[in-house]
Amino acid sequence: MTSRNTNLQSEVNQNPQKNMISKIGGPLYWILLVIMLFPFDLVFGEKYQFITPPVALFIGLVFAFTFGIPYPKFNKKLSKYLLQFSVVGLGFGMNLQKSLQSGADGMLFTVISVIGVMVIGVVLGRYMMIDRKTSYLISAGTAICGGSAIAAVGGALKAKENEMAVSLGVIFILNAIALFIFPPLGHLFGLSQAQFGTWAAIAIHDTSSVVGAGEAYGAEACEIATLIKCTRALWIIPLVFFSIWYFRKDKSGEGKAKISIPWFILLFVVAMVIYTYTPESALPVMAPIYSSLVFIAKKALVAVLFAIGASLSLKVIRQVGVKPLIQALTLWMAIGATSLFVVMYTIA
Repeated sequence: MTSRNTNLQSEVNQNPQKNMISKIGGPLYWILLVIMLFPFDLVFGEKYQFITPPVALFIGLVFAFTFGIPYPKFNKKLSKYLLQFSVVGLGFGMNLQKSLQSGADGMLFTVISVIGVMVIGVVLGRYMMIDRKTSYLISAGTAICGGSAIAAVGGALKAKENEMAVSLGVIFILNAIALFIFPPLGHLFGLSQAQFGTWAAIAIHDTSSVVGAGEAYGAEACEIATLIKCTRALWIIPLVFFSIWYFRKDKSGEGKAKISIPWFILLFVVAMVIYTYTPESALPVMAPIYSSLVFIAKKALVAVLFAIGASLSLKVIRQVGVKPLIQALTLWMAIGATSLFVVMYTIA
């Protein structure tokens, strides 16, 4: 009896972090999530809106590094579906015609950059002798829209769990860094709202950080960034079918192939159309509703970035490995520098 108690005590002593997660991490997670969603600016005034998207991401990172991930499955679903809701909600504050005019300059480069990043990524992965599917998934995440692209392509290719984990891990690391550094860099280079929105949409991996960075830079930048990124995300569909053909001789997959289509982007377009073409006679009634939806969507985005930060634990960072990180970083720097040069000299 005494020996058993000693062994149990020894396990607790050897695993203090696990013990801390169970006692503190779980309740603290819910408290922080409520704080992320609380409308401080609405209750106390604009100057009290101190939890911005970058701050939410930082709080999530600190939480994950300290307590680990108490609810990994819930956290993953929360960030996925809340992001989709947030993007659709933002559409109720975006004029379709103005957004298309503002974002038109970035559309052609978007097409070129998607193809270019995929080609360079595959070649670089082969040169660095990185696992073929892992390298391909990292390239897809960098070229299109981060985790969503990896999930869609990985599902279609029946990617193994470790291939998915490494690809998502490296993209989430760089995605988190991007949210912090892009707005200051935009101000450093003196980018206009249109220039920054286009640059962010092309060079930042995931939709969450694109919208978050755009929101931090300005309303117009956020509109343009969201529109171009959602347009870019539609490339998931042809890429999934190309990927199935490209890996047609590969029999190393696990499970059943799944094809995932980002249907929420169509809802985003519908929201923009509704907002743009609402009859003037209905505006007195509908305008407050649209404003409320946009406000809620922005609050949801803050919670999304907290959830993404809270999913990036030290364990996730350790399992990434050096080579995949170097590949992803090289691709990111290439697309970031190239797109910055293009937007500075082609967009007013």
